[in-house]
Formats: sequence, C-alpha cells, structure tokens
Amino acid sequence: MYRCTLRLAEQHWKCSVRCMSAVAKRRTSLPSAFPVLELPLQPFHQHVYEANLRNSNTCNKKFIELSEKVRKGGGQNSIERHTKRNRKLLVRDRLRLLLDDEDFLELSPFAGLNLPYGDIPSAGCLTGIGRICGLWCVFIANDATVKGGTAYPITVKKQLRAQDVATQNRLPCVYLVDSGGAFLPLQSEIFPDKNQGGRTFYNEAIMSAMKIPQVSVVCGSCTAGGAYIPTMAEETVMVHRIGTIFLGGPPLVKAATGEEVTPEDLGGAKLHAEVSGCVDHFAWEEKEAYTCTRNIISTLNFQLPEEEEQDEEKTRKRKAEEEPLYSSEELLGLAPRSYNYTLDVKMVISRLTDGSRFQEFKARYGTTLITGFAKIHGHLVGIVASNGELSYQAALKGSHFVQLCDQRDVPLLFLQNTAPTPALTRSVSKAEMNSNRLKAQGSMLSTVACASVPKITVVIGGCHGADSYAMCGRAFEPNFLFLWPNARVSMVAPGHAGSLLPSDAEQQQQQQQQQQQQQEDDMNKRLEEESSAFFSSARLWDDGVILPQDTRKVLRDCLDIIKQQQYQISTEKGQSALLRV
Repeated sequence: MYRCTLRLAEQHWKCSVRCMSAVAKRRTSLPSAFPVLELPLQPFHQHVYEANLRNSNTCNKKFIELSEKVRKGGGQNSIERHTKRNRKLLVRDRLRLLLDDEDFLELSPFAGLNLPYGDIPSAGCLTGIGRICGLWCVFIANDATVKGGTAYPITVKKQLRAQDVATQNRLPCVYLVDSGGAFLPLQSEIFPDKNQGGRTFYNEAIMSAMKIPQVSVVCGSCTAGGAYIPTMAEETVMVHRIGTIFLGGPPLVKAATGEEVTPEDLGGAKLHAEVSGCVDHFAWEEKEAYTCTRNIISTLNFQLPEEEEQDEEKTRKRKAEEEPLYSSEELLGLAPRSYNYTLDVKMVISRLTDGSRFQEFKARYGTTLITGFAKIHGHLVGIVASNGELSYQAALKGSHFVQLCDQRDVPLLFLQNTAPTPALTRSVSKAEMNSNRLKAQGSMLSTVACASVPKITVVIGGCHGADSYAMCGRAFEPNFLFLWPNARVSMVAPGHAGSLLPSDAEQQQQQQQQQQQQQEDDMNKRLEEESSAFFSSARLWDDGVILPQDTRKVLRDCLDIIKQQQYQISTEKGQSALLRV
C-alpha cells in the first residue's frame, strides 16, 4: 500500500513538474536594456579597414567560385545520366520536395575539394539542417552524380559529423540513400578504424537509444555496408524501380552462382516491402516518397508552440529585436587580413547583436578578452571574443564568465582571433609570467570543456596554437563551428614559422644559417597554403565557411535549432508498471 501511494505521489510530482515546465515555456524572458556599443568607423580606421576590405573581396570571389563548382556536382554528363537514363531527381530537387522551404543551413559544402585523391564536390553528399513540418531536422543526402555515389573517406567523415550534430542538438535525422558503396582502393581509410565506416551504424543505434528519431528514404542504390542505414532506421520509405537494397548486387550473384537476376528481383522495393519487411513504406515515385516522409515526421513526439502562440511569440520577438545600428556589410572591412590588421572586436560585436547592445562583464580587467551578454534575434547569449593575446588575467576572466553562463544556462558564442605565435620566453620574469599564463589558460580549457551549455564558435581571424582550444576550437566540440573566408587555421600563422624552429646559435656558420632560412621559407609557404579557410573546410575541420555579412542570420538559425530540443515531449523512457493477471 505504501509503495502504491509513493508511486502515485511520484507520478503526481512529475506531472506537476511537466505542467510547470509548460507554463515556464510560455513565459517571456526578462526585459533588458543593455548599453549600446556606439562604435562607428573613424578616419583613423580607414587604412586598416580598406586593406581588410580588399582582402575580403578577394576571399569572397573564391567563395563564389567554389560555391558554383560545388553546385555542379559531378558535372554535366553525370547529371544527364542520373536524370535521363536512371530517371532520378537531383539531390537539391529532392530536398525541395522534402523540406518546407529552401532556406536551410547547409553544413560543410566545400568538403572534399582539392584532396590528395582528387576533387569530391561536397564530399559526395549534402548535409545540413532544414525544417520539415516546422521541425528542424538534420538531412544526409547522397549525391549520386559525384563518382556514382561512391563513398570516399571524406564522405564518411561528413556523414559522421552530421550524425554528431543531430546527437548533440537532439535533432531528428533523415537519410536520403543513393550510394554505390565504399571506394575500394581507399578501403584502408574507410573500413577499419573507430571513426570510419562502421561508426555510422553505431551512431544510428545510439541515437535510437537516445530517442532521436531517424527516417530513411531509399531513392537509389543501397549496396554493401550502405544497406544497413535503411534497415537500422526507425522507419524506411523505398521508391519503386530506382531503389534497391542488397549486400551484393547482380554481378556478384552471377559470379558466385552463375544465376542471372535483375536488381529489382534481388532487392527492389516490392521485395523488401512485401517479402523481407526491410522497409515500412512503398512509394511508386520519388515525389510520393518525400510526401510520405513528411507525414512520418509529423507523427514525431514534439509539441511545437501552437500557431497562435507562434504568432504572438514572433510579434514579441520582432518588438524585442532590433537591427544592429551599423550595416553588416561593414564586417567585410573588420575581417582581419592578418593579426596586425585587427580592429577592436567590439566593432564586430556591435554589428552582430540586437540594437548593437552589449552588457560587458569585467570590462576593466583582462581587456585582451571581451566577455558579456547580448541578444541575437531575441536569443540571449554570452559572448567570449578575442581582442589580443590570451593573457593571465584574460584567461581567468574567460574562465569566470564561462562558468557564469553555464550556471545560468546561457548559450556561449566564441569569436575567435588568436595570436599568431605562442608567447616567447626571453627572460626570467617573462618565464614566470608565461608560467602563470599557462596555469590560467589550463583553468579556462577545463572550464570550456566541462561547460554543458550549447557553444557556437566563429573564427573571424586566426585560429592558432593552444589559445584556440581555450576559445572552443574544434577539439572542444562546439555545437557549431564556422569560419570567415579570411580565417587562418594552423599551429602558427604564415610568416611566423621561425618560432617553431630551433633558434640560431650566436656563432652559427653562414651555410647553416642559409639552410635554416630556406627551411623557414619552405615552412611559411606551406603554412600559407594549408592555413586557408577553404583548405580547412575541404577537410571538415569546421562546419562551413560563411560570409561575414551572413553571420547574424547563421547565428539566428543555430540558436533556433539548439532551442528546439525543449519541445520534445519525452526524452527518457520511464519504467513501465508491472501488470499481473
């Protein structure tokens, strides 16, 4: 009797908490009137601003050039074969039918370009986050016009990153499968290791256990290891005649048994919908498949705000939101071409935040790191921005502020532009100062790593050395990490390779000095090439290169996406009561 009463009380308490949570979600945020950052461009900024602007325009031209290259997929011949002979839709046309609109956040579009094994536009698959029935969902869509849908190492890496984004932000995941399997000559880089091919299936199982919904659409070939993606998803839709699932295709059957069989008889939609039961929904054509997928998403256990509530919320947000006082186009001249061309980072902040308002924290202490609160499209964020070397005082301040945001559940935005080289030690007093700095930076590293709030990083300049870790670099798993086109990612900045090489002895011979100078020049040339934002993005060291003037919009989408998980009704499955007959 006592246990029954206790169970009822516990259920009542949980119900009360849920009700209070529902009420809390309808409440408005506290009113705020943060101080305005009045930082217009001054005449003494002009020289640096114009140099940065010229560099940004050059970078933007390359951005546009690569964007056009990526949108062409595998080229005109591959597109014609895909659409006319195979009668399939192109991957972007599929997304138009699946998503509510074309305004989606694409992740790492430049992945796979200029790699040692060739150009793989978009790594052979499109990944991103878009709305389906009003719900933000991750999509992973193979592009069969690129190398026939063959999976390269960079393809696997991109798919795994998309699954990480879905897991970290608790987003439903939709797979559009049209894959020819792994590229066998590179199998040693695709198959055996922990974060290679098999990790995709492990992630699917873990996401399912976490109650993150996964839906698969088989709209093309699904061969070998790729066959597990639809069979492990919660629901699968398969398209007649163009969709196939099998471990070994007709050529392998003929080689093994001598029997000739068609792809449709071996692993077509009818077979798997009527005989094997591997798929849950049969579609006669692709358009029907994406309509079915949208209907599946509409059954998920998310409770989005009612339309009336949404309208009220949007009206409230519009009233609360203010555009920055200064044009976002001015960010092009604030994007530093190098560390020496850096202007006050508060000028960047004032062109990103609502009404250019910013409540600074510890304004007079550790001034080489700017910290404080602001709103971006109505979302409250804590901003941590580089404004010089990460000194002892700056690291302590950063550690304090990150803990404060973690305590208050405020998402963090890191604006990263770190020093080009590590601090040099040329005297005993400098050694002591650097030791103190090292200890404070270690504290900040721990704080950033352990902070449980969502984190977004934008590299607006340099991403160099250990300072970049403290500013939530890739290794510290921010929810999203983006680069501006002018950004540089390397251990030290180009032109500073000498700081990595042994120092010259006083009596060093001239020949040795010449050899060391040649080594330094070669290293700087390599750094110049390998530190580029486009080199980084091609290797998936980030979630994409974004234009400075688009940063505010991208941050709005990221903050909306992060917020959505609060609308999932149940994230944990309670223990069922025992029923006895």
